[in-house]
Amino acid sequence: MSTTGSTFRSVHWTGNSVQIIDQTYLPQKEVTIHLQSVGQVWDAIKKLKVRGAPAIGIAGAYGLYLGIRELPEGVFSTFYKECERVAEYLNSSRPTAVNLSWALNQILDTIYSQKDEPIATLKELALQTAIIIHKEDCRLCKAIGEYGVELIPDNARILTHCNTGSLATGQYGTAFSVILHAHKQKKVKNVWVDETRPLLQGARLTTWELQKEEIPFTLNIDSAAAFLMQQGKVDLVITGADRITKTGDTANKIGTYSLAVLAKAHNIPFYVAAPYSTIDMGLENGRDIEIELRGDDEVTHFGNKRTAPKHVQVYNPAFDITPNRLISAIITEKGVITPEYKEKFERLFG
Repeated sequence: MSTTGSTFRSVHWTGNSVQIIDQTYLPQKEVTIHLQSVGQVWDAIKKLKVRGAPAIGIAGAYGLYLGIRELPEGVFSTFYKECERVAEYLNSSRPTAVNLSWALNQILDTIYSQKDEPIATLKELALQTAIIIHKEDCRLCKAIGEYGVELIPDNARILTHCNTGSLATGQYGTAFSVILHAHKQKKVKNVWVDETRPLLQGARLTTWELQKEEIPFTLNIDSAAAFLMQQGKVDLVITGADRITKTGDTANKIGTYSLAVLAKAHNIPFYVAAPYSTIDMGLENGRDIEIELRGDDEVTHFGNKRTAPKHVQVYNPAFDITPNRLISAIITEKGVITPEYKEKFERLFG
């Protein structure tokens, strides 16, 4: 797997297995692993070996194929029920990112639409649909960067949160794609990288990708973001998204809402970058989004060392909701979308 600059892909179909960069080892070492069963894909998603909404969707799509490729080739109704069972199992790994359920439903819909075909043909269709989803995400992320770069001023000082690059997508990234394209146009003076507690996706992953691209950056603690804005050192904030409702309310890594509030208070543009697969037209607002709660150890331990007393109560949501009123624009593969989001989403995405 190539990991040279923006050309690298963190998820790769080998013809028999899903090869991923295991992100739990970064940045200390670059480890690739092969996922050969649906259980291994579920585990990789749950344990953040692969993460980022688009990348989760891609891995889940391949995982669905792995889960059905050895199923008996009997009657369609029995086969399809098993397909649904495998999809439901995969979707339970991380419920907030809509790209996972979207990708799984794409494959289920393809299978059902061709139900008169032999089961062997349906299995191959499932794989080909997963490959199409993967290739499409690469194309969409490139387009997001090309559209988003128009929002970036010269000598921009950009603050970003979590990881939104090739590690989180098929290729290029979402918010990272905008930063990358701006860098290529020599618009970026500095990228402020939130460490992104408690799992440090910014410190571990975004800095790793920025170094590969030779983009100037500074790592900062999450709670320094307000002070940076107060000092006039941030020109814009740009993040990715894990789910966007049809009204523009956005679920993203915990801490994103805080940044949006701070940006509003300091009159700084706050942008969200995401492909259409992240937009859930079935949800009206952010209150409808299920928020994943993660384990206590992520908060009570640091580097496998306990940092809080035993038996403390922990609240560890993986995501928060940013209301649409705080979002200056949402950057998609179809262009930069400004409020009112609902009307424009319906026109562009149906």
